[in-house]
Amino acid sequence: MKFLDLAKVTIRSGSGGNGCISFRREKFIPEGGPDGGDGGRGGDVVAVAVEGLNTLIDFRYRQHFFARNGQGGMGRQRSGASGEDVVLRVPVGTEILEDDGETVIADLATAGQEVVLARGGNGGWGNLHFVSSTNRAPRRANPGQPGIERDLWLRLKLIADAGLLGMPNAGKSTFLAAVSNARPRIADYPFTTLVPNLGVVGVDGAEFVMADIPGLIAGASEGRGLGDRFLGHVERCAVLVHLVDGAAGTPVGDWRTIMRELELYGGGLIAKPRLTVLNKIDALTPKARDHALRKLAEVTGGPVLAMSSATGEGVRDVLRAIRSHVVAGHEAAADAGDRDTPWHP
Repeated sequence: MKFLDLAKVTIRSGSGGNGCISFRREKFIPEGGPDGGDGGRGGDVVAVAVEGLNTLIDFRYRQHFFARNGQGGMGRQRSGASGEDVVLRVPVGTEILEDDGETVIADLATAGQEVVLARGGNGGWGNLHFVSSTNRAPRRANPGQPGIERDLWLRLKLIADAGLLGMPNAGKSTFLAAVSNARPRIADYPFTTLVPNLGVVGVDGAEFVMADIPGLIAGASEGRGLGDRFLGHVERCAVLVHLVDGAAGTPVGDWRTIMRELELYGGGLIAKPRLTVLNKIDALTPKARDHALRKLAEVTGGPVLAMSSATGEGVRDVLRAIRSHVVAGHEAAADAGDRDTPWHP
């Protein structure tokens, strides 16, 4: 299945049915009076977040969603049937935005959450509603209210507890494949990862979800490489794991490149809890490893972990550090009354 995280749709709610002008005409019942029924209500357009979906690919092949109109009223005091609703089934983590692509209408971050995007028009009153003591035979009925049509953007931000960042070939996909059941594509050339990947990671009897996104390069905020469009998939993460390629020979320069792109992207990513990990230490001599760790610690101002996804050295320590940050992040979110990301104790 292809991955798609941005789609544009056109929606329209149903119009209400018109009210009916009718009079009772039956044998032996003179002056039967008005009996026009009301029009039915138009259908709504509703979006609901469902489990089991992780892409918006369905909205590439269908972009128009129109609810049915309400049926008009009828004689003998019969009301028209209401129009059927249209339901957009979207993955958990989908944001719904106005046509400007910036104004957020709803953020469907939990399964089962739903929002009405366009309400159907009310049905018009039939002439039976307008009977009064001074007007016993009204020849008046209301038309149904028109539906609402609008263009919207759907933007998917994957739900994950931890997000992997780094330059291309920093070993993010190898790390995810080593610690989870995810099977991302792995090769020895840049930009092997073209779409985000999710994996469930287990450590010390607990599980958390980790996301791997395509690597960043200098100028990603300007659209170079694959750009920074996939950074939105780690905005919800409790911790960012910054993998630095120890075999590249320029760990400090690579670290600064990623930090600059995070700062230019915005979205609060630069302020998120972050773990810096020197990867591929199996390719370094002990002296080169110590030198790289010391230089990274100087620029980051904090501890730097070291590991090798290929040999497994240091991997469990990294996972435990990630887990502690995830737990702390969810405890803080619970205190604030906001649970945007899943946690599986």
